[in-house]
Amino acid sequence: MNKKITATAAFLGMAAIILGAFGAHALKKVLTPEQLISFETGVRYQMYQAFFLFFLATPNDILEKTKKTIYNLIIIGVLFFSGSIYLLSTMGITGIDFKSIGFITPIGGLLLILAWGILGFSILKVKR
Repeated sequence: MNKKITATAAFLGMAAIILGAFGAHALKKVLTPEQLISFETGVRYQMYQAFFLFFLATPNDILEKTKKTIYNLIIIGVLFFSGSIYLLSTMGITGIDFKSIGFITPIGGLLLILAWGILGFSILKVKR
């Protein structure tokens, strides 16, 4: 599981850097400042979760079942939160109305919060 988590963390981090550079260079010319700030929020939170997954994969006392739950929450949370922000902030240039998926952004945020909460709870629960 740790290898899968680490590989996913590397992918999310790499994708965040690529998307951040794309936003800073290519999208800067075509998005409004507000849209660009939203896009950058998606990138920032995606990178936070990449770091979180790296931490999760380090040797620790967290049960494998708990790691898997956290991993799944992070993956779905990033897709919902950052993914929907990417789509919503680029509607003007894609010409596609993504407003109907806007409701998944806070759901993704909630999943990310749950993942962090489960991590905190599982660390407090460990008896040494």
